[in-house]
Amino acid sequence: MADQEEEDLRMALRMSMQQWPPEPKRSMPRESGGAPMGSPDDSPEAKSRRLQRELRAAAAEKRLMMAGKVVSPARRNVAFSKEEKGGAAGGGGGDGRKVVSCGMELSDADANQLFSMVFGNGVSEGILARWCNQGIRFSPDPETFMGLVQHEGGPCGVLAAIQAFVLKYLIFFPDDLGKVEPNMPQNVGSRRSYASESVTSNKFSSLTEDGKARALVRSMVEILFSCGSNKRAVIATLSIFGNDAEGSDSLKDDIITKALEGVSIESASDLQKILRVNTYSLMANAYPRLEAMIPVFRSRLGALLFLISALLSRGLGLGYGMDSIQADRDDPNLPLVTAPFGHASQEIVNLLLCGQAVPNVFDGRMDLEGGMSLKGISTCVEVGFLTLLESLNFCKVGQFLKCPKWPIWVVGSESHYTVLFALHTSVQDENELEGRESQIRKAFDAQDQSGGGGFISVEGFHQVLGETRIELPPEKLDHLCGAGFIVWSEFWQVLLDLDKRFGGLKDPTGSMGKKVFDLYHFNGIAKSVLNGNQAASGSEMPIQRPRLTKLTVSVPPRWTPEEFMADVVLPSGSGGGNDQNAKETATEVAKPEPPQHAPLVDCIRTRWPRAVCNWVGDPPSIV
Repeated sequence: MADQEEEDLRMALRMSMQQWPPEPKRSMPRESGGAPMGSPDDSPEAKSRRLQRELRAAAAEKRLMMAGKVVSPARRNVAFSKEEKGGAAGGGGGDGRKVVSCGMELSDADANQLFSMVFGNGVSEGILARWCNQGIRFSPDPETFMGLVQHEGGPCGVLAAIQAFVLKYLIFFPDDLGKVEPNMPQNVGSRRSYASESVTSNKFSSLTEDGKARALVRSMVEILFSCGSNKRAVIATLSIFGNDAEGSDSLKDDIITKALEGVSIESASDLQKILRVNTYSLMANAYPRLEAMIPVFRSRLGALLFLISALLSRGLGLGYGMDSIQADRDDPNLPLVTAPFGHASQEIVNLLLCGQAVPNVFDGRMDLEGGMSLKGISTCVEVGFLTLLESLNFCKVGQFLKCPKWPIWVVGSESHYTVLFALHTSVQDENELEGRESQIRKAFDAQDQSGGGGFISVEGFHQVLGETRIELPPEKLDHLCGAGFIVWSEFWQVLLDLDKRFGGLKDPTGSMGKKVFDLYHFNGIAKSVLNGNQAASGSEMPIQRPRLTKLTVSVPPRWTPEEFMADVVLPSGSGGGNDQNAKETATEVAKPEPPQHAPLVDCIRTRWPRAVCNWVGDPPSIV
């Protein structure tokens, strides 16, 4: 009798995860006419059996949720590849962990270490609630539907990092998103898009739901394999969601939402009960698994599950070797989620951006006295990072994060993470003046025989002038050569005063050394928006939605004297009192927009010093 009840319970569980009880295939949808009269499906006996199965399924689900765990289906051959049976470290369950249909259960030791590493001891209920109520979902708002929406404070560091990679695929690899079969080489980040120059500001208007979903899956796969040193990725999911769930995404969302009712994570044991993990060594195998698990990551535990996946992909403790979370950190005793508000630490953000949970943002390693050192970013990254704290002189972001492969940056403030991006890679290119300076300096350094002292011989100087096509007035040439050697700093000042027509750097129009480009800022947290469509519609109530702000950025060259920063173009023959009216007219016509300021501008200036920004509407918010 007990065996029969157990079998009924197992069958009820399987039924509860299906769209409806198994029935004979139909040639016509249920809602389009139903079964013909007299068929077995229409008999009272069939209806009674169907009702009994549904009641048993509901009762089983309720009992299981009350118990805080899901009973595994009857033992059977698991339909996973050999890789998928592995645990977080790629093991085969020899440590006593159970392999179930949806993955491997964490061991007691791993569950305890994971919970302690993320939340520490004595974590508050408020912090746990924030991290247990944030899914990875796109915004339903038509103006920001390319972005992930945040409803709870805390997990913004995870969402912003994922968002940065999603934008990479949406902007620079849009053609790949239309392919049903993924084409993801191990070093996908090395690919360059030559079509990026044609991307326009309305690019997002053509996005489809499938395209966004593929961008999200590819972003998650890339991040997880980066955490696993491009050798492995661990995907953490829920034990309540098996492989035999069928139906539309909305139906799966409903099933998962219902299954998560009453589920809370307050301890390592709670985490162990609901968590299942699978390990992959090939992107091609991880992609379909993540694609199938998207409804789980959309659930209220989605952000936490992805963080756990990244941590397990990297490896938890020193027992996993040098490539592990604890080996990356300077102080492994501190929790990764910081008190008192539950924000993601810099270690979490760095893990998702560069694959290592280092706590600092400078390049390389900083050696200290006594054999101690601080760890920073060790390699070039796909998407970068800027922070308001640098403008306040609390830290220094290195070139690896400031100049990523793609013009996308996670932006950190004291309490929040947002995303800054451009639609063209040219925003990071040298402009005409910067390129000219690099050319002249390279030729000068080639003649420098002083070991980097910054001076060259007269003979070498004439060779530099010939290579770079610089025509100096006789008096300037005699002045520079009078001492028998030429110093770079003096030569540079002469170049700044020499018209560009003669090979110098002086540009009366002010356009040669000036960068003007557009940046976009996305803040995923739902805030009240007072402008835009809502204002145009005349609605009195502000709407809650993420914010996407376009900024026009003007950057004068860093070495230009202050008097050359004015956006004033005077006629070539202007001068003297007779041309006063012409001067006033030119000044009025060329008068630039007054610069606007917000904390985001201070972040932008850490990347482009002296940048001037303008936007329409409310100031962009980084909090």
